[in-house]
Amino acid sequence: MLRKIAAIGLFVSFLAMSTSGMMMFVIEKPSFTIQMHPVHKLFGVIMILSVVAHLSVNYKGLLNHMKNRAAAWVGGVLVVLMVALYGVAINNQVPEDLARQMDDAAAKAESR
Repeated sequence: MLRKIAAIGLFVSFLAMSTSGMMMFVIEKPSFTIQMHPVHKLFGVIMILSVVAHLSVNYKGLLNHMKNRAAAWVGGVLVVLMVALYGVAINNQVPEDLARQMDDAAAKAESR
């Protein structure tokens, strides 16, 4: 039963995360990003929980995949890319006054 719930959770959260993320990517307006933030954030949490459930019932399969050299390389390259992009993002500070305005707007949008 956990496998089925995890699969459905992954599917629905993937749909929500990918569509909201692509909309934010295409519609490059901070106001739209703030508007979509609650959906993206909630389904991000659902996706994390679903992935944890999925990994708990399928960890042996994942370990078997990692025995393949090409799959291990792709995984390693993606992890390095992720860490590098996090480093760039964290070091790209938004000015304090602008950040405060954006945070206030996001809080107001989420409280509706």
